[in-house]
Amino acid sequence: MSLGSLRALARGDAAADRVVPPTGFTARLTLFASAAMCFLAVFALALSLAAGRLASSWGDELARSSTLRISAPSGEQAAQTAAALRLLEQTPGVARARALTEAEQQALLEPWFGPDLPLANLPVPQLIEIVEDATGYDAAGLRLRLQAEVPGAVLDDHTRWRRPLVAAASGLRLLGWVSILLIAGTVGAMVTLAANAALAANAQVIAVLRLVGATDAYIARAFVRRFTLRALTGAAAGVALGVVAVLLMPGAGSTAGFLTGLTFVGWHWIFPLLVPPLAAAVAFAATAAAARRVLGGLS
Repeated sequence: MSLGSLRALARGDAAADRVVPPTGFTARLTLFASAAMCFLAVFALALSLAAGRLASSWGDELARSSTLRISAPSGEQAAQTAAALRLLEQTPGVARARALTEAEQQALLEPWFGPDLPLANLPVPQLIEIVEDATGYDAAGLRLRLQAEVPGAVLDDHTRWRRPLVAAASGLRLLGWVSILLIAGTVGAMVTLAANAALAANAQVIAVLRLVGATDAYIARAFVRRFTLRALTGAAAGVALGVVAVLLMPGAGSTAGFLTGLTFVGWHWIFPLLVPPLAAAVAFAATAAAARRVLGGLS
């Protein structure tokens, strides 16, 4: 459509609007499909953005940290821990290293063994947290030095854990965006179905309008405007419900579950506001294509 047609579409025409039935099956179908799909789109957006944050968090945090595990007899563990800390202080690329306290190790084991684990009576390895600087350290070289000077030390640079976790989070993010594309396609298909049904049901009215001089552009504009507004109304209702549902989801700090933090953060809240206009644009294009096809067939 031309710019003039778009302006006429935005202004509306009471006479043209009467061509399209204001109620009925097609109206309910368009409203319900738009509301349901946009409700799901909000969750798909939240999933995609949360997965992106998760991938960045895992990538950044695990990439800059490592763990040194010292397994030695109780009489030698303190000496090997001290030797390992001295070696780490002399290692280029290590910003800081510290041995975890008994309370910290207890907190790490508590989710699996409970709060009453007698840590002092168990042969639990001593853990040392290593934080890299911007340049990073040579993990292979450090392992060789540890093997020679601290035989009971095992270095874990988190590489084998970080890569699959980041890949999984990135896959979830991609799945979210693919879901949004499928939702947009579904909205377009449902609106096309409803528009085709409405045009076919009003074939006699369209024939009379042509007899009195109405152009196909005038008739199409009436259908396009009505179905676009219906899709916009349904999408707005669906997004509103979706945002409320997202706000009711547990926050990241209330539980340690994987899906916590499934919400919008900061400027990401603008994305749900874009869903209704995009749904209206999809409905606009779908109805315009359906109107051209059906009106051409009725000629």
